[in-house]
Amino acid sequence: MNFVELYESLNTTEKNEFARIANKLLSITLLTKAKEDNKKDYYFILSHKQLFSEYFSYINWEVEINEDYGVIHLNNLSNINRLNLNLNESILLLLLRQIYQEKLKEISMAQNVLINIEELKVRYDSLKIRNRQLDKTTLRNVIRLFKRFNIVEPLDSDYALGDTRLIIYPTILMVIKVDDIMKISEKLESYRLGGEEDEETDEA
Repeated sequence: MNFVELYESLNTTEKNEFARIANKLLSITLLTKAKEDNKKDYYFILSHKQLFSEYFSYINWEVEINEDYGVIHLNNLSNINRLNLNLNESILLLLLRQIYQEKLKEISMAQNVLINIEELKVRYDSLKIRNRQLDKTTLRNVIRLFKRFNIVEPLDSDYALGDTRLIIYPTILMVIKVDDIMKISEKLESYRLGGEEDEETDEA
């Protein structure tokens, strides 16, 4: 069946849900069943895989579904409409991915990782980028950005306090698809040795 046939087979409620979820995917690109307000949308997409795949293929997007991780990723095949990250955002994203990779030895792929902000800050400061520590305002802004894209979820009100608990969702495995932890370490080392403040990295 093509998109029109699949769409017309939906009832009115399902058509409304399709429109809402399609727009949500375009806005944030990542969904995880591990997050309560994503779960219903995740399973709706799973029930209508071909519908979403056909629809987004018209505009050169790919719907990636990984049921092992319990995540859905909307990927632009033309490498446009991507989020440009500054240096601090890129480094913190890589550090979160590194932490998640290390914790995979202790959990299953579809589980969340729980850390505290202090662990993230210590890792950042150990890189000694321009001999400057991570300030609280920058940290709050970065966590807020990653929260928007369903990559992390702070469990406490002040994102910058050392004992603030932070969930890392398995969506991060779709954002940075690196199986070898050494590749992440090498990238972080390159930032330590010569990263510029205005350097940007594409992210889904």
